[in-house]
Amino acid sequence: MKFSKIEREHLFKAWVAISLAFGIVLSGGISGIFSPNLLTMVIVSALTVGLGFLAHEIAHKYVAQRYHCYAEFRAFDKMLILAIFMSFFGFVFAAPGAVMIRGVINRERNGKISLAGPITNIIIALFFLLLLNLSILPMLSKYGLLINSWLALFNMIPFGNLDGSKILRWDKKIYSITTAVALILLLLSFRILPF
Repeated sequence: MKFSKIEREHLFKAWVAISLAFGIVLSGGISGIFSPNLLTMVIVSALTVGLGFLAHEIAHKYVAQRYHCYAEFRAFDKMLILAIFMSFFGFVFAAPGAVMIRGVINRERNGKISLAGPITNIIIALFFLLLLNLSILPMLSKYGLLINSWLALFNMIPFGNLDGSKILRWDKKIYSITTAVALILLLLSFRILPF
């Protein structure tokens, strides 16, 4: 898999912005921006969101390329700014960018390319759940579980260009199962984390 210089820059820019946005939310929103906890939460977010976000987008790219399509990530600057702005109010609307795909794809292939992202986040969430059960890096594991299950569920919303709409058009059963697993993991993370 090859990455152009522009693609690497866009992935890095989106990773930094989304990590900052989640770090602000996890620090308490606008009231936490001067907290000594902010830097820690940005680092935790960079590791958990960074892993989840990058793996999600690379999974789309990988599956698209398996179908012999051109696939390259592009950041959405306005959405990155919106994510940071909304984080001050305690919420992240995460649509940092997308993998742009060109090639011949039908509904099934489009569904499978779209499914690769949320499934990757579910796998990462399960990995963090395992680490948590083994008492390895508990704080990082708790937020890794929360953030990756949230990313999976958010992307399953069947709206616009989100993965969920393409998966739902392709296969309702796979859509339902994937959404249910992401929701269960998110609810589990709420039970584990002290909110």
